[in-house]
Amino acid sequence: MENNLKNKVFSRDGFTCQKCNFIDLSASDLEAHHITPKVFGGSDILDNLVTLCSICHNYAPDSEKLFLKYLDEKIDGTILNTFRYSQYSISRKTKTGMKSSFAKGRHIAKAPKGYKIVNKMLIPDENSNEIKQIFQEFLDSSISLTQLAKKSNMTPTGMKKLLRNTTYLGKVRFDNKESDGQHEAILDQQLFGQVQQKIKQLGWS
Repeated sequence: MENNLKNKVFSRDGFTCQKCNFIDLSASDLEAHHITPKVFGGSDILDNLVTLCSICHNYAPDSEKLFLKYLDEKIDGTILNTFRYSQYSISRKTKTGMKSSFAKGRHIAKAPKGYKIVNKMLIPDENSNEIKQIFQEFLDSSISLTQLAKKSNMTPTGMKKLLRNTTYLGKVRFDNKESDGQHEAILDQQLFGQVQQKIKQLGWS
């Protein structure tokens, strides 16, 4: 996400967390949170973004419906100050380390289905061929999302995320940015692109 857009969100919301009313004019402990997550079709537009502090952002649910309910249940930000200040130095060090790994093209989250982490590197596991089979079956058949997820012992939400996951193209993501990773791609761009087109045609949110 562009810093200019983040600043517009923070400015519109008065540099205030919309969940707990924590104010941070430096914006160092604020996040521009997607109301509808990008993985579910949300966009980087002002109306789909809201200011949260790092703590409220961390505990926000992925579902738009649950998130709106979460946002509506206001809390007093002062009761979070103990946690906010105790986590401050640790979280900053952690984020700096994650930025460094991202710059080196290293995956910095849990290994997605089809991969495993060995010596801090993401490598295809023994079931990596299953990923291509899942994408191909979704593309070539009329199987429902629920049925496809059940075949792989996943939830429909988990399957949605899998079918949109650019990690399978050899990409890494951090802080809404994407770049080439050091790991081996499981899928080619053509198959991945065809699946994204079908997802768009189906009107998934």
